[in-house]
Amino acid sequence: MASPPLQQSSFLLASLKADYLNKPFLQRCQDLVKVIDDYPAKELHLLFTWLVESVFGSLDGSIVGWNVRFVQARTNEYNTIVEFLDPSGPMMKLVYKLHAEEYKYDFPISYLPGPVRASIQEGVLPDCPLFHNKLQFPPSGLLSLSLSLNPFEYYMFYFAASLIVQRSYLPGQHFSPSDSAYFVLVDSYLKYFLPTEGNVPPSLVPVVRGTVSPPPPRSPIVPFTGYGVHHTSLLKRHISHQPSMNADPAAQEIWRSETILQVFVEMWLHHYSLEMYQKMQCPQVKLELLQSRLGISSMHCSTPTQSGYGTLHTYQEPFCPTEEHVLVVRHLVKHLHSFSSSQRPELITSSPSAHSHTSPLEEFKRVVIPRFVQQKLYVFLQHCFGHWPLDASFRAVLETWLSYLQPWRYTPEKQSPHMDNQDRTVPDKWAAFVQENLLMYTKLFQGFLNRTIRTDLVNPKNALMVFRVAKVFAQPNLSEMIQKGEQLFLEPEHVLHHRQHRFLTPSLGGSFLSSRQPFITDSVFKVKSHVYSLEGQDCQYKQMFGAEVRNTVLRLSQLIAQAKQTAKSISDHSAEEAANQSFLSWFGFGSSDLNTSYLGNDIDYMGLDSIKKTDEYLDRTLDYICQIFKLNSAQLSQLMVSFVSTQDDGGSKQLPDCIQEANGLLLTDLGRLQMINGLRKFDIDYQGDPELQPIRSYESAVLVRLLYRLSSLINERFAGEMDSLCSRRGFSSRLARYFLTASSTAETSKRSPLTRRSLERQPQPRISLRYLGSYRTLLSIFLLYVIASFFGFGPVSFIFWGLLACFCHGVVMTMFADKRKTH
Repeated sequence: MASPPLQQSSFLLASLKADYLNKPFLQRCQDLVKVIDDYPAKELHLLFTWLVESVFGSLDGSIVGWNVRFVQARTNEYNTIVEFLDPSGPMMKLVYKLHAEEYKYDFPISYLPGPVRASIQEGVLPDCPLFHNKLQFPPSGLLSLSLSLNPFEYYMFYFAASLIVQRSYLPGQHFSPSDSAYFVLVDSYLKYFLPTEGNVPPSLVPVVRGTVSPPPPRSPIVPFTGYGVHHTSLLKRHISHQPSMNADPAAQEIWRSETILQVFVEMWLHHYSLEMYQKMQCPQVKLELLQSRLGISSMHCSTPTQSGYGTLHTYQEPFCPTEEHVLVVRHLVKHLHSFSSSQRPELITSSPSAHSHTSPLEEFKRVVIPRFVQQKLYVFLQHCFGHWPLDASFRAVLETWLSYLQPWRYTPEKQSPHMDNQDRTVPDKWAAFVQENLLMYTKLFQGFLNRTIRTDLVNPKNALMVFRVAKVFAQPNLSEMIQKGEQLFLEPEHVLHHRQHRFLTPSLGGSFLSSRQPFITDSVFKVKSHVYSLEGQDCQYKQMFGAEVRNTVLRLSQLIAQAKQTAKSISDHSAEEAANQSFLSWFGFGSSDLNTSYLGNDIDYMGLDSIKKTDEYLDRTLDYICQIFKLNSAQLSQLMVSFVSTQDDGGSKQLPDCIQEANGLLLTDLGRLQMINGLRKFDIDYQGDPELQPIRSYESAVLVRLLYRLSSLINERFAGEMDSLCSRRGFSSRLARYFLTASSTAETSKRSPLTRRSLERQPQPRISLRYLGSYRTLLSIFLLYVIASFFGFGPVSFIFWGLLACFCHGVVMTMFADKRKTH
């Protein structure tokens, strides 16, 4: 049954729309609950799409809806929203009512993630069975394609898509993603449909048909090719051999678990760049190349020729997930680890034949990570590692990655709470997980290293992130497992040829839950297939414990030593500044130099406690690095001491590493790192017209402007005379240059990144009266006049003797300047 157009409405829908504008929120929800309970599915069908859009807002961002993502626990609407949208609440009851009648609703593919949308529009069906036999082909063409979904699928698609729609909350409102109604609902849906204990609860309304009804036949207008051989779902496989009246209830209900996970993964993790997309677009081609590279016969796997692989080249999505998005993904990862680890212990180590008699939910737990999450999460994290800003907000991505790397943290076995994390040995049973997720550990670790050497490690938030990663990888037995995985991958491929008869190629199409894959005992094949499927056949694998990465780690150790030294310098400088504070600074008698050094981080605003935390984090990070890479701590300490002593010998007074070019100094990569970590810096000076500098806080704005006009009039009137006077030879000309030209910038030019044009610019002689607009100058003149008045000096005589003193000072300075030039 096709869904009606949105414009069609009944009297019930019209009255609910009117109430939406006039009644308070709580009363509207109570009316909706009553309508869902009292009206039949035929009437409710007409208002379902309007209600979903009213709750979550429109996917184009024009309608806000209930603003579920930004409703916090402290608000009045929070409990009402959570109860209404709960897995056993009124909204889900409406979904089950409509599902029992097999209603269908259109979901435009324009709201799907970019890679999925691009592949469908170019005639290639994604490998996820969620999209199979659901496409609707309108007369307008491929650009307005839509998916025909049952009510449960439509609701979950809309719920998941609302997370990635750009919305804004009220300015000034404190927003915590983990405290929002949306985050709580995600947690409720995961616990309900992917339970760690027991089975999935039955639907609130009996589903007499057992499964999703067969979709309409595919239109012959556009021939869609698939990514592989598609099989039936887990539900259909388990109930196809038994009558629907006596079907296993768990098998009847497991489709909801599979559907909700597929929707979440496809909507939240299917975002990446063009390069990533091109690597993932042809899984079947990658499988054939893998078979050829490993020398495995393809007689067991015959697949149709794929015709659409060369066409997927126009997609590039400028997508960068938000911190809220990443936090939700992390929660999904943590729950899936708990869900997967909750399978019965006897099934984990049982033989392959034993799995054929397991329940659908137990089988789903076994394959949920490798089938649904591994590939897309790896690409999602790799995209974040390469595109996320180099700031502390990366912590959300980092913790998501670390959560996936440590499934043993979410097992039912409880370890002693008094045992520190680094003292907990990783159990040997997780070696297979580490090997089958090798790139998650090695490739992303190298990506993190590349980010870290470009960040400011003096910042305690950045230091904490480095400490967290080092602490996780330093867990006993983990580095050995990673090394073993790399050894398996690097094993020569010719040794596999005599074991061809032991392998059967895995099916990459359809659901992993559908056709049982023969049990593969060879770890080498598993590791190689994992790497080649994610990175392609032409990948150049870089060992985590190889010489190149080891050199990068040593470089990171040097940067840590730099950061520790910089933090110490900042601490000493802060203490010095505090000791030098005086009462006169209240009146603006502190340093007036605007060209004070910028340390390149916000440590100054965090206090000495943060500096101590930074030092502690970096110290422990060095210890963990020694444990991970088996470095000699004594040699590393000696290297750090010699490096720090080199910096103490005047390294902080040197320029950053740079090269001289025709247009001035050019920073090298080392120079950039030195500036990022605050180890070296340029003395940045103002190079414009000194008279046009911004008015300082210790200057009178009125006087500065008046004096500038006066000096400008004098300079314009006598410009020729002053230039002629300063260009002559003789003592009077040198004295005139002393008063009418700025001081030499030769010394400054060595410490400041000036261009050749700036250096070649000659200062023009002129009078500058701006110094008389300074409060400190005026106060000094006033104090001198008060003192002179005690000796009988009047205003005229005071001005005369003052000007005479300035003239004598200029004569003396000019004479000394001549003597210095002579010597």
